[in-house]
Amino acid sequence: MSPAPLNSPLLQSQLPGLEPGRGKVRDVYDFGDRLLIVATDRISAFDWILPTGIPDKGRVLTQISKFWFDRLGVPHHLLSMNPEDVPLPAKTDIASLQGRSMVVRKTRVFPIECVVRGYLSGSGWKEYKASQTVCGLKLPAGLRESERLPEVIFTPATKAESGHDENIPFERMAEIIGSDRAEQLKQFSLDVYTKAAEFARSKGIIIADTKFEFGVIHDQIILIDEVLTPDSSRFWPADQYSPGGAQPSYDKQFVRDWLETTDWDKNSPPPALPEDVVVKTRDKYIEAYERLTGTTFAWK
Repeated sequence: MSPAPLNSPLLQSQLPGLEPGRGKVRDVYDFGDRLLIVATDRISAFDWILPTGIPDKGRVLTQISKFWFDRLGVPHHLLSMNPEDVPLPAKTDIASLQGRSMVVRKTRVFPIECVVRGYLSGSGWKEYKASQTVCGLKLPAGLRESERLPEVIFTPATKAESGHDENIPFERMAEIIGSDRAEQLKQFSLDVYTKAAEFARSKGIIIADTKFEFGVIHDQIILIDEVLTPDSSRFWPADQYSPGGAQPSYDKQFVRDWLETTDWDKNSPPPALPEDVVVKTRDKYIEAYERLTGTTFAWK
């Protein structure tokens, strides 16, 4: 399997005559009261979009999100998995959109990343080592990297257009969106994480942390964007879990590890990925999907 070139439709969706909003991974097309969200095979690392894609990554992420939207039983924005449920331009390559597209309700989006942490990892671990806090929340002394927290914590962040999101205290979140809405989003996030983490653990996956996004439509708060994927969460294999250090994961681990072996300075365009790294990374995403859903990935 050869890595997809940068101009591949897997890395950049094409709807004739329409220009999407392009995020690091997703292309979003506006159709009035609906959006078409296309998850491409782009992959980012260290805040750079890499020149090499991971074939089927967008489909895996989209199918995992659909799985959770179907299972969680909470209000959400997903309307359809069929891209033809919006008025696509003539000569659109429908096949390239299949499996990686969601037609969703357009909402007023809260400008907050709702982060929930059940384990001490990532930026939380770095802060804890320095101050025994995570996003300002005081934690017990003596916790190890990747250790399960005494209780699940909510640590919001502001959404950045580029670069890292900025962790903020809950009080700042309340100032931005109002105290009632802040409390609602906090409880919504904790409830969804707790339910999802329990289910995933039964499938052999630890969801160490995750981030949610929410919107409001007709005064109802609904879950939006991707949900509980290996891109928005830390997925760890439960049978390999060993607190006291970094954990194996179902995400970009092979990509990050390989980049760290190169002379790339992280301040200039990144190098292309070798084929073996692409294949291993693709396999990890698919393994997460199959273990979580109990079904075979359909686009093999």
